[in-house]
Amino acid sequence: MDILSQPMPWYIAGPIIGLTVPVLLLLGGKMFGVSANLRHTCAACNFGNIEFFNYDWKKAGSWNLVFLVGSIIGGFLGGYIFANPEPINLASSTITDLKALGINDFSGMVPTDLISWDVIGTPAGLTVMVLGGFLVGFGARYAGGCTSGHAISGLSDLQLASLVAVIGFFIGGLLMTYLIYPLIL
Repeated sequence: MDILSQPMPWYIAGPIIGLTVPVLLLLGGKMFGVSANLRHTCAACNFGNIEFFNYDWKKAGSWNLVFLVGSIIGGFLGGYIFANPEPINLASSTITDLKALGINDFSGMVPTDLISWDVIGTPAGLTVMVLGGFLVGFGARYAGGCTSGHAISGLSDLQLASLVAVIGFFIGGLLMTYLIYPLIL
């Protein structure tokens, strides 16, 4: 049980993630990604007569929906059942930078000054959640996939569009981290 409550070393997690693509290709040419599940869910719910959702979602995406449910269950197990009681080990320079932004509680896996129900309920928290959720959803649809799909499947398939998307994800992440997020906090 102790091994389940500790972060997995990079030399184990990396090869497991790396082997995901060949396994999916061997299982019928499937592409890894999470954002397509929204389309599969809408197709399963049969929302009107919208052509975009009229396809055999069971054949195209049932495995992906099972993956999504497994990810949610795994996140719950890892975050609550097998949670590491020790605070995350951060570099002193990171702690200094976070304290300069007003984040002072480092007792858990994530700072409660940043991620908690009290913070999400503030105007800034709601703005980040709603606007951020919209931008992530719109961006995943516009880019033809999410970060995991492009970065894991697309790059391993040597797709130029995935390379451009991943570069855009990194630029967007850097802009958010260093320019926008400090303004919101």
